[in-house]
Amino acid sequence: MSDLFSEAAGQRLDASAPLAQRLRPASLDDFVGQDHVIGPGRALRLAIEDDRVPSMILYGPPGSGKTTLARIVARTTGSEFEELSAVSATVANVRDVLTRARERLGTSGTRTILFLDEIHRFNKAQQDALLPGVEEGLLTLIGATTENPYFEVNSALLSRSQVYELEPHSVETLLGVIARGAAELEIDVKPEVSELIAQRAGGDARNALNILELTTETARAEGVELEERHVDDAARKRPLAFDKRGDKHYDFISAWIKSTRASDVQASLYYLAAMLEGGEDARFIVRRMIVLASEDIGNADPQALLVAVAAAQAVEHVGLPEARLNLAQAAVYLARAPKSNASYVAFGKAIEAVRERGHLMPPAALRSAAYAGARKLGRGKGYQYPHADERGFAVDCLPEELQGTVFYEPSGIGAEVPVERSARATPRSD
Repeated sequence: MSDLFSEAAGQRLDASAPLAQRLRPASLDDFVGQDHVIGPGRALRLAIEDDRVPSMILYGPPGSGKTTLARIVARTTGSEFEELSAVSATVANVRDVLTRARERLGTSGTRTILFLDEIHRFNKAQQDALLPGVEEGLLTLIGATTENPYFEVNSALLSRSQVYELEPHSVETLLGVIARGAAELEIDVKPEVSELIAQRAGGDARNALNILELTTETARAEGVELEERHVDDAARKRPLAFDKRGDKHYDFISAWIKSTRASDVQASLYYLAAMLEGGEDARFIVRRMIVLASEDIGNADPQALLVAVAAAQAVEHVGLPEARLNLAQAAVYLARAPKSNASYVAFGKAIEAVRERGHLMPPAALRSAAYAGARKLGRGKGYQYPHADERGFAVDCLPEELQGTVFYEPSGIGAEVPVERSARATPRSD
């Protein structure tokens, strides 16, 4: 009797399940997108088709197909398929899976595939418990994560798994997904509405179908055709795939730095906006601004450092959201400023000289003579005070072993121009 009720419940669940669940691809032929990983002729696709699936970690944003791909493997493989969620699984659960895998292999020769969702939520002890089974080949691991596995998964597991990065779906791919959803819902969707849904979905196929389903229900309740306003209502805020501690944190600040360094004002503003909208710490951003002002602009525009420091003060004194304006102003200034890394390169050369040659003593003339007996040791002897003797401007002050070495070479860009060291009255850019 219980089986009868279970079967009836399953049928009702299938009928009432969300659209995204009803349309989940069941085979590789139905799977859309991710051609770089699972396209025709790709190694992973051939491995799945030949039932020789390797241990792998599927890494990508929500709605990119990680769980779907794992379930396709479950349907096509001859192995026993077990599934755990790292959110609720314990070390005991992992050990139970390993025990069953060993029994299957010993009694019937059947292999085991373990799908571990949210693998980044597994702590070190849980990952260590899983490692022997993967290492021995007792089971094949398929992990799924939205976090960069190189940050979250221990190196021993990583070395025994292939990492496949799934990307957000393109608008073109999502348009195909929306067309399938519209056919399932038996509704006509205008091209401009489909385009808007695809854009609002943020590369997430599940989100696209959820928006489509909600907009369809709203339109039907009103007794009108599906319109763009329904999409605006169903997707009030675009999904932001931004994590303040994972790889997006590093990817977006890296993109901001490189765009600003390249003097691309538009990209600099976009990545700044993306970080702030994603909840990035404004103090982290402005620290990078201060570094960039010296590393990539330097004396080509000395004002850049003052602007960056002023932005940092504004963040502390004003706070968000108002300080966004200060950050935007600073980003525009830094992007438009003339660029030079001459100071950065020069300091790197100086550091290298110190590390290679050690702390070479300054010439005796430059050493301190401010203590009793210093003169007897020759400290300060021969020092030429530049303000009293212009020849002091032409003296090589480096340690004797390094005299004549050039660390800093002005770029000639912006305010960073070469000057004659003996020109006493000329302002020095270095």
